[in-house]
Amino acid sequence: MLHTLTTTWPCLSFDIIPDSLGDTRKSYPATLYAVAGTQADSRKSNENELMVMKLSGLSRMDRERDPEVESDDDDDDETTEPILETKILKLTSTTNRIRAHQTPPTSSSTPPITYTATMTESAHLLIHNITPHLTSFDTPGQTITPAHYRPIFISSSHKSEGYALAWSPLFPMGKLLSGDNDGNIFLTTHNANDTWTTDPRPFTGHTSSVEDLQWSPNERHVFASCSSDGTVKIWDTRSKSRTPALSVPVSATDVNVLSWSQKTPYLLATGAEDGVWSVWDLRRWKSATLPTPASITNADATTQQQLAKPIATFSFHKEQITSLEWHPTDDSIVAVCAGDNTLTLWDLSVEMDDEESRDTAGVRDVPPQLMFVHYLEGGRECHWHPQIPGCVVGTGEGGFG
Repeated sequence: MLHTLTTTWPCLSFDIIPDSLGDTRKSYPATLYAVAGTQADSRKSNENELMVMKLSGLSRMDRERDPEVESDDDDDDETTEPILETKILKLTSTTNRIRAHQTPPTSSSTPPITYTATMTESAHLLIHNITPHLTSFDTPGQTITPAHYRPIFISSSHKSEGYALAWSPLFPMGKLLSGDNDGNIFLTTHNANDTWTTDPRPFTGHTSSVEDLQWSPNERHVFASCSSDGTVKIWDTRSKSRTPALSVPVSATDVNVLSWSQKTPYLLATGAEDGVWSVWDLRRWKSATLPTPASITNADATTQQQLAKPIATFSFHKEQITSLEWHPTDDSIVAVCAGDNTLTLWDLSVEMDDEESRDTAGVRDVPPQLMFVHYLEGGRECHWHPQIPGCVVGTGEGGFG
């Protein structure tokens, strides 16, 4: 399956929204729901939008079927015209990053409530309830009032813009981290009385901008952050000091993104400005004797020796890593997006012996773990669909793929 989509203005951040169509579905045509934020020209900031999207009629690629492969579905190769439906919420600033979160439905007759969090170039954190907009795609006559187009919460705690944003998967009501260019991380909580509160005490410790945040998949109060100061830090939200429990220098350049494996909680992947992405075993960090972040200054030989040692590292990409994500159900598969106009898929279960590392399928200098390279102009972000195995979506300056 391969489909492309262009929008009036580039959407350099998006998120896929879980739906009620079933898990591990493999039939065609496929349907998915997503939310994205635009980056309009700086002179036309009032044209920015938050887009709630339904993409349906996504058919399989038109190619000859392998006669060796049997199918139980005689209609699964039926081609259909793809359909895009959108609901537009107006924004007055560029979206740096957007993330969605769903709370469980209160009854079988009501849908889950879906929230979006948006970090904007104007340094505001906006939370919208997009449940009515999603419902309207499949429920004719759904009422959307003017209030539904306005944010239900605005946080002005950040004094600089930021790109780091993460909802906790272990707090169903909603708990949100946001990081900024000043190195501050704030925690916003959805309270029992349906109000939202941003704790005025930031988590501090990074000496430069916070680039990405990830909650632990199995520990409710633990999260990780990465920064342009070259470190990954592990935090406990219960800490009164609001300082990291662990700080690990992982790169001599900016660490742009990180992803915590949902299936194997001790595996963490990071992507850096120099095009290198790495996999780390968090169990090794607990006992390691590591230098202080201040020792990471220049990318010289001494600095390289001081960096922590990953269990796997790849330097295939020639430009900065802009996004990476573990497959939601397979802890050996990773999608990586980079500034060299590529989105790559990797299988870490492939062994690398000396012979393979020298020659992969007749092509030299290609890691055997590299499964596929997709072209994605100005690639910025990629996500796996949690309910459609093998479906990955990417976005960049040239649109979606």
